[in-house]
Amino acid sequence: MMRVAVDVLTPVQRQRRQRILDAAVGLAAEGGYDAVQMRAVALRADVALGTLYRYFASKEHLLVSALAEHVADLRGRLVERPPRGEDDAARVMDVIRRVTRALQRNPDVIAAMLKSLISSGAGVGEAVTPIGGQMTAIVVSAMRHDSPESVERDRAVAEVIQQVWLASLLWWVAGRAPARQVEEKVERAVLLLLR
Repeated sequence: MMRVAVDVLTPVQRQRRQRILDAAVGLAAEGGYDAVQMRAVALRADVALGTLYRYFASKEHLLVSALAEHVADLRGRLVERPPRGEDDAARVMDVIRRVTRALQRNPDVIAAMLKSLISSGAGVGEAVTPIGGQMTAIVVSAMRHDSPESVERDRAVAEVIQQVWLASLLWWVAGRAPARQVEEKVERAVLLLLR
């Protein structure tokens, strides 16, 4: 089945897609990953099951797409309220703390999204790329470097930080570490890399 490309959606299609994403997030909030069933999402979003599959190839694709939107929204909020701190490490940790706490407010939702992120479900690959890019951009923007020679290093450092961040979030949602440990692990990496 041919999926609808996000960048060519009409306003009505964008609204329909958003209803689908909202329905999936709502179901995840109520019952986690297992509660997000494609039929239930279609019913809640008031779309035909075939229509749902034209937008999202699998449940995992749907949840990863919802995560991508969530991370993009968080990035937008950080532009409105820039990170604070005296140096790169302090600003990066301000961002990490704010975003991590926002993600941890809905543990069932973020657990469903992250479980989907590491799956091999249909369509997941195309939805994952923007997430890594957005998370890296969040960290880079907190560093506030403008010189061309620092751009490549900043991206490399940011990629390592966001990988530690993602791994720490995965450990938390898997029940292998307490929520506070996400920030502690990332802060250790930030201090090693930026101070």
